[in-house]
Amino acid sequence: MKARILTRLRLWSAAAIMLGFSTANAQGDAANGYDLFQTNCTACHQIDGEMIGPEMRNVVQRVQEQAGLGTDWLHAWIKDNKALRESGDKYANEIFAKYNNQEMLAFPGLSEADIDDILAYTSDPEGGQAAFEEAKKAAAAANAPAKGGEDSASTGVVAVGFVVLAALLFWILLRINALVKQTRDTTLEEDTLNKAVSFNEVLQKYKAVGLVGVVILTFVVMYSVFWGLMGIGVDKGYEPEQPIYFSHKVHAGIQGIDCQYCHTSAKYGKVSGIPSTNTCMNCHRTIKEYRGDYYEEELVTSGKFASADDVKAFYTGEIQKMYKAIGWNPETNKYEGNQKPIEWVRIHNMPDFVYFSHAQHVVAGEQAILKAIKEGTIPNAKELNIGSADQVCFACHGRIDEMNEVKMANDFTMGWCIECHRTTEVDMDNGYNKEYYAELHEKLKKQYGDATKITVDAIGGLECGKCHY
Repeated sequence: MKARILTRLRLWSAAAIMLGFSTANAQGDAANGYDLFQTNCTACHQIDGEMIGPEMRNVVQRVQEQAGLGTDWLHAWIKDNKALRESGDKYANEIFAKYNNQEMLAFPGLSEADIDDILAYTSDPEGGQAAFEEAKKAAAAANAPAKGGEDSASTGVVAVGFVVLAALLFWILLRINALVKQTRDTTLEEDTLNKAVSFNEVLQKYKAVGLVGVVILTFVVMYSVFWGLMGIGVDKGYEPEQPIYFSHKVHAGIQGIDCQYCHTSAKYGKVSGIPSTNTCMNCHRTIKEYRGDYYEEELVTSGKFASADDVKAFYTGEIQKMYKAIGWNPETNKYEGNQKPIEWVRIHNMPDFVYFSHAQHVVAGEQAILKAIKEGTIPNAKELNIGSADQVCFACHGRIDEMNEVKMANDFTMGWCIECHRTTEVDMDNGYNKEYYAELHEKLKKQYGDATKITVDAIGGLECGKCHY
């Protein structure tokens, strides 16, 4: 009898535990959990397999089986795992030690409902993702009628325009036909024929005027040819379409990423270089879709996209293009596909007979250029809209941080460079420059007064061999 009672108690306990599992799994919105998981968790976790942290599939069940703990413990761990460990929680400290004492980020901003949603997703990843995708499709379908109405209205306007144009063309044809008939029936009077003057007589009469016209025309043609030749290689405003729509305004402007974080070779060589996709993946390993508030309103007003959500979906699609090019699977967080280079279109390219070093300007001339930006002595600074920019790159390339698609903001002629060298003061606070140019500085002071400044042209900035050799 006693054995039966113990057996029933065990069965009831097991049933209660299973009911607890099913209740924990059922709580929360798995679709929203998928969204939250992608935003907050994928930097360190994946559903299947360990990364920096443990595998997330069935984490509620695993914690229950390993330590007899429920979702309350997981809530405390996610919100502030450090506080939980410092409280002496044995399981929390075991997990911390198991994963190389790598401290997990705290998420105090997540609500209890948010955490329940994430846990619901980890209990049913496939169902949560499917529900999320269905919700997106439903939202898109809800917007479809409005878009269809706009398309119908546009089609109607075009149709009316074609009808009006056809009627106008028909009327013109009728008028031309009437004029042709009238011409055939009309004969010129004899006195009218006598008044006709040959072209040769007119030319002889206005010979001097004709010669002056020929001279003026020759001058205009030569002038146009000269400035046309001078404009060869001057591609100001050049804005090619790139294989991936990369917005510098989002990255360098809104996110404030320093230019040299991506263009690392600018410090060390002639060219700034095209960033490796490895650099992109430092962030886009976890940022898999665009979730920012900013979008290009002109893409909507121009009719290219119907709404802000469509523009943001376009941005997300461009991230997916990069994944495809490098063979990255964002679901498994692994390189699984074939890789191929992204063929970026070069915008800034100096002629072969010109030597220009980014390192010389970005490193050695950094403080001098930043001072010139501040004082507004950079040539055509207003046109470049430099303002009080804090990046040395803007002096030549303009406000890259305000460009959605990069274009050539400057003409980069030799005259522009020479003018910049004439107006940019050498950084005499630099220890090397202060010592190296001390004698030259004293000589200039005696010649031009104590207020004289050393500009780049005084230290060889106008020598032909500096850039052409």
